[in-house]
Amino acid sequence: MLEQNRFLKTSSWVFSLLLVLPILAIFYTAVGESDDVFGHLMSTVMGTYTLNTVLLVAGTVFLSLLMGIPSAWLMANYCIPGDRWLQWALVLPLAMPGYIVGYIYTDWFDYAGPIQLFLRDVTGWTSAAQYWFPDLRTLPGASFVLALVLHPYVYLLARAAFMEQNLTLTQSARLLGSSPMQSFMRVSLPLARPAIAVGASLVAMEALGDFGTVNYFAVSTLTTAVYDTWLGYSNLNAAAKISAIMLVVIFLLISSERYSRRKQKLFSQNVSADKIAKAPLQGKYKVLATVWCWGLFAIAFLAPLGQLLIYAWDYHSSSSIEDFIQYSFNSLYVSSIAAVIALAIALLVNFYRRFSATPASNVPLRMSSLGYAVPGTVLAIGVLISLTSIDHAINDVAKAMDWGRPGLLFSGTMFALLTAFVVRFSAVAIGSVESSLAKVSPSLDMAARTMGCNAKSIIKRVQLPLIRRGCLIAMLLVFIESMKELNAALLLRPFNFETLATYVFNYASDEHLEYAALPAILLVVVGLIPLIMINRSLEQSHS
Repeated sequence: MLEQNRFLKTSSWVFSLLLVLPILAIFYTAVGESDDVFGHLMSTVMGTYTLNTVLLVAGTVFLSLLMGIPSAWLMANYCIPGDRWLQWALVLPLAMPGYIVGYIYTDWFDYAGPIQLFLRDVTGWTSAAQYWFPDLRTLPGASFVLALVLHPYVYLLARAAFMEQNLTLTQSARLLGSSPMQSFMRVSLPLARPAIAVGASLVAMEALGDFGTVNYFAVSTLTTAVYDTWLGYSNLNAAAKISAIMLVVIFLLISSERYSRRKQKLFSQNVSADKIAKAPLQGKYKVLATVWCWGLFAIAFLAPLGQLLIYAWDYHSSSSIEDFIQYSFNSLYVSSIAAVIALAIALLVNFYRRFSATPASNVPLRMSSLGYAVPGTVLAIGVLISLTSIDHAINDVAKAMDWGRPGLLFSGTMFALLTAFVVRFSAVAIGSVESSLAKVSPSLDMAARTMGCNAKSIIKRVQLPLIRRGCLIAMLLVFIESMKELNAALLLRPFNFETLATYVFNYASDEHLEYAALPAILLVVVGLIPLIMINRSLEQSHS
């Protein structure tokens, strides 16, 4: 038993240190001496990049709150035509990559797009000088597009918070003379503030780490600065310093969200026993609520998906089916391996904490989960720094031993991409396995021990069969996240190696998304799977 626990302890600490190594490498490189490239960036464009990043995050969060909170309130408390479908349909925009939505809306709203063409046909205008039309390919346009695909974070968490609130609180407010809007502003919204703050933090981190959308909209942010510094200047030191700045910003975002609600305590969170049915809406309020919810779903998901289907139908003969099959296989292959490795790490750190039950056993589990909060572009720089150092050391040893130069064994191969996927998405597998293990009663372990089972037997005969479903979900979630990951794949993929995400992005960047409509649809469909699972879990918890 002692030897088995020692194996769990050693392997858990080793893997957790390896997973946190890219993050440590970023800070280690960042505190080194500054070079001319970083000094030049600081004196010229870094102020603009930082300001654009702040404005992008603030605008995206504001618009996401504007879209998500009213939808969550309406779906949690009122009857709307088709609300049974809407409650999960409003989550689906999360499956739509932002750069795809950006391309489609830019195509629609450009001067030569169908909307302005229709406007000129109706009014008789002949040039852009005769009228004003908003330019979507700007920083506010990027914030709008990102809010369209990210606001479900706010919607999901706010809706869950509204559904958990005790009805007696709002009923008491109404009895004291408050209108529905006043009871919402004074009672329901403050009670849901922690959940809304978490949703806003998720939106902020996703907007901060986005590369595809801001690159397509030509908005220079800290994320594009990292990408350009490495690929444009081939300067890993400067890229690491910018990445460290972004990590500090993310840390401040998470810390400020937790600090803002440090003294807030919520009681009577359970739904009241006299929970009544959703209130029906009448007249103009019913029309407005229906138009708002269904309209948001249409512009954020249904219309872009419909355009992709049209592209796929119109341009299927011009699309390269061979490339589609090859890059689909690449994505499936890399994502499958990442899912298996992430699950293995999740099982190790969770079983170590289960059998050790000491405060120190929590550390590997938490360390292994840090990568999920790091944007893919930043994480890619950390992986490059770590693996490049290892490659250099191997080549130096090989040269000293007269073995020749092996080359870039790790940083120049698929190993780098796999490392980034495992570091970033292990947290997803760890969370799934952790929640499944929490449902296994410790009394089962104790009963197995009384029958002479050691730790290995308990894991094999008791715990693994009981958490089989959680393990499958963990692998599925890591697989799907790896399939969709763009930022790390752009920086770390080997030469002549494309994934579906990079394949679609390259066509979108070249203004030819229609030729990659089929893989784009596949990415969207794959992204729908975890959203359906999450929404079903939410329904079951409140049924």
